[in-house]
Amino acid sequence: MDIEEVRAKTAKDEFVLSYHAHEERQADSISIEDIKTAFINGEIIENYPADKRGESCLVLGYANVRPIHIVCGKAKTGWLKVITVYIPKSPKWATPKLRGKGA
Repeated sequence: MDIEEVRAKTAKDEFVLSYHAHEERQADSISIEDIKTAFINGEIIENYPADKRGESCLVLGYANVRPIHIVCGKAKTGWLKVITVYIPKSPKWATPKLRGKGA
């Protein structure tokens, strides 16, 4: 999976949120529009090619200057599946791109 594929799926609204992602986005006050914006201007900062649920990646993007992490993979339909979405915070994240100690 590469960022151009993520952007193309986002531009066509070909993405779906898991139940977990929906709960997490609400907990961090992340709108669907924020997710789209973060995908469009984002970059892949980690790849998980051997994930047991299928290939996935971690995208870092920004919406209204707020960093947003989105873990996504491919749904069985070929659409993009948002597995989880959250605001990166200490101590797990030292910066939006750098994991904290013990993470």
